[in-house]
Amino acid sequence: MIKKVYVASTNEAKVKACKEVFNDYQVISLKVDSLVSSQPKSDEETIKGALNRAKALPKDGLRIGLEAGVNFHDDRLFLVNWGVLIDEEENVYYAGGTRIELPDFVKKGIFDEGKELADIMGETFHDQNIRLKQGAIGIFTNNQIKRVDIFIHIVKLLYGEYLYKMKK
Repeated sequence: MIKKVYVASTNEAKVKACKEVFNDYQVISLKVDSLVSSQPKSDEETIKGALNRAKALPKDGLRIGLEAGVNFHDDRLFLVNWGVLIDEEENVYYAGGTRIELPDFVKKGIFDEGKELADIMGETFHDQNIRLKQGAIGIFTNNQIKRVDIFIHIVKLLYGEYLYKMKK
């Protein structure tokens, strides 16, 4: 029997991360609405978006929702990423990823101008496909870490939690 994992996105970085981690599964990507703002502005909203995405997927396999957002801490704005995995028995697993501080021009663009991080990055660095490539994380880490890397990390955490529970 073929094992399935659904990923609630057609974004290349998210799908590639799932394919790398779930290499013995059939990975099926579906476009799903997060039901949160296009630029989540807190951990809570980012987690909710990932959960909403996972819940919207077919139930005949593992379901993964991945969401990127920003979060304030002590007046500093951080890039955040969250993932949710729901298994066939409706157990829900959560995992958070990398956090790096974002520069003031990003904070201004998101909160004063109402823009999305990807749009700010595209305008600033003259590349409208940054979210499909290295992402903001790639730019701000000098490509030491790329967007796919942070999603691979989250998907590994989710899958590891799932495997641990299955051993019990």
